Amino acid sequence: MNSIVRTLKRIVMLLAVVILCASCANRYLSSLDYNPWQLVQLPTDATIADISFASDRKHGWVVGSNSTLLETNDGGETWELRSLNLGDQKYRFDSVSFNGEEGWIAGQPGLLLHTTDGGKSWARIPLSAKLPGSPNTVLALGPQTAQMTTDIGAIYRTTDGGKNWKAEVQEAVGVVRNISRSSDGQYVAVSAKGNFYSVWRPGQEAWEPHNRNSSRRVQNMGFTPDGRLWMLARGGQVQFSEANDFESWQTANSPESATSWGFLDLAYRTPDELWVSGGSGNLLCSLDGGKTWLKDRDVENIPGNFYKVVFLSPDQGFVIGQRGTLLKYQASVKSA
Repeated sequence: MNSIVRTLKRIVMLLAVVILCASCANRYLSSLDYNPWQLVQLPTDATIADISFASDRKHGWVVGSNSTLLETNDGGETWELRSLNLGDQKYRFDSVSFNGEEGWIAGQPGLLLHTTDGGKSWARIPLSAKLPGSPNTVLALGPQTAQMTTDIGAIYRTTDGGKNWKAEVQEAVGVVRNISRSSDGQYVAVSAKGNFYSVWRPGQEAWEPHNRNSSRRVQNMGFTPDGRLWMLARGGQVQFSEANDFESWQTANSPESATSWGFLDLAYRTPDELWVSGGSGNLLCSLDGGKTWLKDRDVENIPGNFYKVVFLSPDQGFVIGQRGTLLKYQASVKSA
């Protein structure tokens, strides 16, 4: 009788181990079988915040903390530091945008710069003391035309090179964690504490507030190529809204539940291929629109957080982050 009991206990323990191992296997992602990202050495250890290129995709600029400004003329293979005469004040350059040879830089505290000669010279644009908040993002839209947001969700447009600005929303949304724009001019802003988000469409006088759809705080949001919303929530969760309804959401997905690294940004390379970046060298890829995920383990040993993923075209992309981190997408690696 005792031997039967011992045998049953062993079987139960063996089944428990098998179930546990199977569970663990599902909690860790499979590895991507190629690494399309090349680490680019930058002559700075500043945190990188944004990147933009002129229309030729060769001449580009990177901005970051401590008034950091870098220029490339070879598509991002090499970069050189550039200095601006801004006095003794150190600024955090948050956003850079070019349209042809005309470019803009937005930063804090209260900084907006403009160039019309491809960055050979930069002029400081005076900002009104009544401006709600500090410039947060800027987008070059055409000759002498740009759109600027502030860190409390005000939206302004200029059509005369920054001499005059017109408010496009009557009331700011409040302090924002981040703000993203769609290709057709819509904005989504996440509140500073991540407990709600707001959407603005061109022509509306006010933001539309929306409560988050779970107990998890929202980390970042943006727009999919087909006009839906994507959401990154605390704890490594990814979620997509339904078409034409920013209140209805598909089932949330935690690509790798065993890890605790939070996700920080998401970007599409193609309508089906998207990349998610996060803390401690975390970089994930989905080849089927976000249904299943793979992990690029070749970049895990790069120290620092990956704050932002940017694709300027399917063949040109960058990951930017902490302590001068810059990864450049190599399309030839995938095709090989």
